[in-house]
Amino acid sequence: MKKTGLTLLFSLIWLTTAFAQFEDPEIRKVEYNERAQFQQRFADINWTGQGLYNPTTIDRIPTIELRSRLQAAFGNPTQTISDLINNNFRPGKAIQFEYWFIIDGEMPLMILDLDGPFENGLVYVGASRFIDMMPQVKRTLNRMLMGEEGNPAEFSDYFFSPERDQWYLVQYKDGEYTREMISRPRF
Repeated sequence: MKKTGLTLLFSLIWLTTAFAQFEDPEIRKVEYNERAQFQQRFADINWTGQGLYNPTTIDRIPTIELRSRLQAAFGNPTQTISDLINNNFRPGKAIQFEYWFIIDGEMPLMILDLDGPFENGLVYVGASRFIDMMPQVKRTLNRMLMGEEGNPAEFSDYFFSPERDQWYLVQYKDGEYTREMISRPRF
């Protein structure tokens, strides 16, 4: 009887752990005004992109479309190039947008564009100590962005391409994606 009870207890613990691994993580976007708190809280994190390379649908979609889906699911980015331009900005660090997240209240994650509106997919960077959670986080993001939550929403960003030495106005407006060459905007 004692052995059966112990076996049952360990079986329940194993099942609870197994099912917990397949639950969707809680994804909370870091707002613009929370950036300093996020940076301070995670100042000692070792960042990595490993664990997020398993290809999903969103890796094959143009970044400009993913930006509109992120807008629909999470609202405005945590920061854009206009937030960085007057803060020791170097063209080699040009981004169009960054979304920062806290997963399950403890794991930091950043999602950003690779080359503005000119590539497919996104760049994902998370804390190396949570590498085992990253595939599930990416699957959850894929479901969110490809489901109803991620229906395209209008947005307007700037992007500077160091390779092209050119500024762009990048938008999704009136059902169309555009990237218009412009002079350097005033921020």
